Amino acid sequence: MSSIDAVFAPRSVAVLGASTTPGKVGHDIFENILKGGYKGTLYPVNPKAKSVLSVRAYPSIKDIPDQVDLAMVILPPQAAESAVKEAIEKGVKGIVIVSAGFREVGEEGRAIEDRIVTLCAEAGVRVIGPNCLGVINPNEAVRLNGSFSSRMPASGNISFISQSGALCTSVLDFAADREFGFSKFISIGNKADVDELDLLRYLHEDPETEVIMLYLEELRRGPEFIEAVKEITSGDRKPTPVLVIKSGRTSAGAQAAASHTGSLAGSEAVYDSIFEQSGIIRCESIDELFDFASAFAYKNESALGKMRRKVPHGNRVAIVTNAGGPGIVATDMTVSSGLKLARFSEETIEALTSHLPMTANVHNPVDVIGDAASDRYENALAAVIRDEGVDGALVILTPQSMTNALGTAEAIARIARRSHKPILCCFMGIIDVSAGVKFLQEKGIPVFRFPENAAKAFGAIYRYSRWMNRQILAPFKLEQDQDKAARIIAERLAVGKTYLGELDGLELLKCYGFETLPTQLAKTEDEAVALAEKIGLPVVMKIVSDQIIHKSDADGVRVGLKSADEVRAAFNTIVDNAVSFKKDAVIDGVLVQKMADPGQEVILGMNRYPIFGPLIMFGMGGIFVEVFQDVVFRLSPVSRNEARRMVRMIKGVKLLKGFRGRPKADMVVLEKLLVALSDLVVQNPQIQELDINPLLVHAEGQGATVADCRIILKAVEE
Repeated sequence: MSSIDAVFAPRSVAVLGASTTPGKVGHDIFENILKGGYKGTLYPVNPKAKSVLSVRAYPSIKDIPDQVDLAMVILPPQAAESAVKEAIEKGVKGIVIVSAGFREVGEEGRAIEDRIVTLCAEAGVRVIGPNCLGVINPNEAVRLNGSFSSRMPASGNISFISQSGALCTSVLDFAADREFGFSKFISIGNKADVDELDLLRYLHEDPETEVIMLYLEELRRGPEFIEAVKEITSGDRKPTPVLVIKSGRTSAGAQAAASHTGSLAGSEAVYDSIFEQSGIIRCESIDELFDFASAFAYKNESALGKMRRKVPHGNRVAIVTNAGGPGIVATDMTVSSGLKLARFSEETIEALTSHLPMTANVHNPVDVIGDAASDRYENALAAVIRDEGVDGALVILTPQSMTNALGTAEAIARIARRSHKPILCCFMGIIDVSAGVKFLQEKGIPVFRFPENAAKAFGAIYRYSRWMNRQILAPFKLEQDQDKAARIIAERLAVGKTYLGELDGLELLKCYGFETLPTQLAKTEDEAVALAEKIGLPVVMKIVSDQIIHKSDADGVRVGLKSADEVRAAFNTIVDNAVSFKKDAVIDGVLVQKMADPGQEVILGMNRYPIFGPLIMFGMGGIFVEVFQDVVFRLSPVSRNEARRMVRMIKGVKLLKGFRGRPKADMVVLEKLLVALSDLVVQNPQIQELDINPLLVHAEGQGATVADCRIILKAVEE
């Protein structure tokens, strides 16, 4: 038995801090284990009581004559530390600390918590908590309700991990109302030892868990989390969907930063990136969490007798309804969920016409009319689900006086059993459709109260299907001068330079394969004219000052300068504008740069976060990046496959693919540069922020050119 196995399926449990006083946590947890029908042996530990709820009590865990697998600790911090020492001496394999008062209240509590974790690590004992609700395993072979929730949920194939104990009781109540069962139910509290990643790995191996739901407040692991969960959600052996609801989505997480990337990237961008890169499906609410979980738990029996998850192979959905209004709602939500209405073949339309009355609509959405009996639903659903152009179906039923909800549910179940395609149902109402809803739930067929819920759930399983079936491309072979890049950074930091403008920044980017333009610094107007003629007109000119990072804000840029007179005038205007914008700015001069060939403006950027590391940004660039905020983020390292998905996720990808006569952009080079940027910032941790804006992406096969860049450095302690 592993340490985590001992937490969920212990053969014996000792409750340290079991109380004789009803209402106290130590009493109620002991009572919940006892009344929940725990199949193992239960021991109350209380030095002041002879018994708890008529069960003989022991002064300490060491006085228990038999082996103890799991110790549940419900004691104040100092007493808890002593109890944990005794539990380790007793030979327990797992510990759950329910009581609070540890790191969440201050340094003294943190110190006790750290000492407990050290003791347990040395003994090879895993700890859940402290400051948690506890653990629940409803499986009939275990029946452990080791929590202070009096409700034992039904047994099921979905596990729930929560960082919030208070939320757990509400979720259990919510689940009971929906007759929703669990495999495991865990509150992790302070995550002093066992965290969500440990549990995700454990539940992935658990044969009783098919879907994992997670309530998350914060993560303490970054790249390691992504790689591990990617294997959980899409590995060959047992792909397990992970659904998350993350608190704090609307909090102001963006940092005050010098770069566009820094101002656009906040903590939620980090979490969205983690979820996208690991295949986690993010939910907006508890209700949605349960909706999606029921859809992901949907399975059917294969020809070999194995149960397989029903996920669509595409996004083409058929809708069958007995009411026009809900059908329209479902249609609208289907489209907004990344799905599309399937176009029926002539054979399907012919079959529908033969079975439905003249007043029915035989095109998608199929309206079988309000007086539809179960046979009309069955014939319509059978016809559309056979269509090769249909990847799944939504069935909507509104209760009319002649509606047979149970008969319709039975018909749906017959068809669902024969088809590998997912069929999701919406039985609108409560009382009149209850028999049909109950039947569908018993058969494991997802059923929802409203059509928009069903459509969103279908969209979620489609996104998971795309994740599972994503193409894996071979890595790029890139040539990079890592040694030169490291020298450039070290030399600049050695003289206290932490802001790199274009001259230094372009030199650094060239080390990683970025194409740059001939660029030189002019300190006088005569020098500017000479450089422009040497570089070759037309040119671009830009102010250079460490105090003016965003040049456009100071009106410090001039483009398309075609003559010596224009260059001379531009030099003086740029300097005057800079002085007016920031009187104390130190003006180093004006950059003279070769005018770039035309290209689509995009932005590449990076902002570095504690724990998580470099966050890469890509989006439409130029002055519009902060106006439209059409950007996407990913945590480094970014592979070729991730770079490809990034480029295709922004709305402006249409411009890159060629739009209204524009040439198609060199998207392969763009993907290479995203990977190169990731390599640059991973290998050089001194880079704190970076913007390449704009990067001009030229026509297909013609590469991309850096038109402007800015880099913020910070010395890193060895």
